[in-house]
Amino acid sequence: MTDDRSPRLVWTEDGAPRSGRFDDIYFSREDGLAESRAVFLAGCGLPEAWRGRRRFTVAELGFGTGLNIAALLDLWRREGPPAGRLHILSVEAYPMRRDEAARALAHWPELAGAAGALLDAWPGPTPGFHRLDLPGFSATLDIAVGEAAWALSQWSGRADAWFLDGFAPATNPAMWSEAVLDGVAARSAPGARAATFTVAGAVRRGLADRGFAVARRPGHGRKRERLEARRPDAAGAAAAAPTVAVIGAGIAGAAAVRAFAALGLPCTLVEQAGPGAGGSGFPSALVTPRLDVGDAAIAALNAQALSRARALYAAVPGAVVAEGVLQLEQAARDAARFARVAAQEIWPDGAMSTQDAAACARRLGEPVETGGLFMRDALALNPRPVLDAWLGPAGRVTAAVARIEPGRDGWRLVDAAGGLILEAGVVVVAAGWGAAALRPDLPLSPVRGQAEWAPGVGAPPVAWGGYASPTPDGVLFGATHDRGVTTAGTDAAARARNLHALAARLPELAARVAGAGDLGGRAAVRAATPDRLPLAGALGPGLFALTGFGSRGFCLAPLLAEHVAAAAAGAPSPLPAGLAERVDPMRFVIAGALAQPSPEADRGRGAGEAPARDPETEP
Repeated sequence: MTDDRSPRLVWTEDGAPRSGRFDDIYFSREDGLAESRAVFLAGCGLPEAWRGRRRFTVAELGFGTGLNIAALLDLWRREGPPAGRLHILSVEAYPMRRDEAARALAHWPELAGAAGALLDAWPGPTPGFHRLDLPGFSATLDIAVGEAAWALSQWSGRADAWFLDGFAPATNPAMWSEAVLDGVAARSAPGARAATFTVAGAVRRGLADRGFAVARRPGHGRKRERLEARRPDAAGAAAAAPTVAVIGAGIAGAAAVRAFAALGLPCTLVEQAGPGAGGSGFPSALVTPRLDVGDAAIAALNAQALSRARALYAAVPGAVVAEGVLQLEQAARDAARFARVAAQEIWPDGAMSTQDAAACARRLGEPVETGGLFMRDALALNPRPVLDAWLGPAGRVTAAVARIEPGRDGWRLVDAAGGLILEAGVVVVAAGWGAAALRPDLPLSPVRGQAEWAPGVGAPPVAWGGYASPTPDGVLFGATHDRGVTTAGTDAAARARNLHALAARLPELAARVAGAGDLGGRAAVRAATPDRLPLAGALGPGLFALTGFGSRGFCLAPLLAEHVAAAAAGAPSPLPAGLAERVDPMRFVIAGALAQPSPEADRGRGAGEAPARDPETEP
């Protein structure tokens, strides 16, 4: 962690943590847990406030040691509503390391279960939003690393309860600024309650001016008073859970089904063929981010997506074939560009490291002429276990959707003969290139890709414009990149191009492939967009797009499916608002017209070649 984000901890003689940055304690020396329970849990009317709720959202300013959240999780597990789901946002500008938090939380063995779950999922200190799954508690925690005003401006949720636990206003005024209090008011649900240890006049007046009824209450320990606040508007009745249909059974559709299931919403999957019939049906895929040093938002989106994908795939037995992917340089400028990528603060420490030619040769087991970038957290994935696991909870309808029409209570999915397939309140179009026929207004273009695989040949994951990725029993390599081609059958010319590309870069691996006997092969059509960013979000009330991933579906789909499911269900999204705007499927309309691919983008590039700056690394 860089010193700019360090809390500069000081440990007192009795083992309590103190912030050297703000010269203030994290919790009461007398009994920090009792204080958390009295000030924040009871101060927000918990557990009574969540009785009968299907979903309850808590937001905290000042994550600190995680003590308040551990106490909240412990209470939720003991007294939460049956089948209820807890969503938590916690903001921290200066996060602790995991070992520091473990030392602090060790004071309360009665919280061992909740504290252990937090520590097992403890995020790194990289800026942005980090989603942590806490399945043993039916809870999801989003930690926003950054300033509170920024985090609240980027969060899509509405809190039923607020833990306002920043350091004292006298030492940390930024946590209690007008902008922060505006954010609290804007992101409060009807009837929301807030609690804090401070009774500073500016805080009392700030909450009251924003519509909260504020009351002083007896304090805890040495503190004489504390504050409770409540929005007087009563909470309305919870909306009925929508019926959900997902069109498409590739990685986008599977990720959508998983995301809805995590929110307690069952889906019906509509698919003409079986799971993985399109671009997700290859025996291996590389899970790699798009590298960008010119657009901070694109870089941040891909970093967050990789982190989330890695966590979710790790939970699927048999999914991860290998960890770490080497990206070889393609042009002289790449060495400097890779160095800039590795220096970006969006990556965890050591996640990106430049390699010279000798280091690359050692990793690959054969000589290479260039250096590269080693992406430690990237993966080689076996897609089949992921599709099977994530699609499992869905009901299945085998049908070809020809049209999506407005219905009486949502949307009607209709076949080519005009017959009704089903009707649902929420429909997610996750059909890859097939989405173009269902929504011709989407700016999608086809890119055909063919890859080959050889059994019995081992190789580490590597990309260079082409790529090689280990399968459970061999290696897959390719892939062609044929823009405008919509036929998905394999052809000999494409195989020859793949073999030539492999031999030109990794001749020893190519020789082993040549001696392996008959090769397998497959082609599929990817869906690409003019700006090479996916389409993930609302097309209209109850209708959502989750497509346009190009060759990055296995990296981007898990996170963006959660974003779409949250929008459909009215739950907090894991995606900051600024990044959500970049993938909004209506962005081209908002810009004034549907964008078209620039002829200059493809000038000088032959058929089957990937972009020099962003190698295509998935089938």
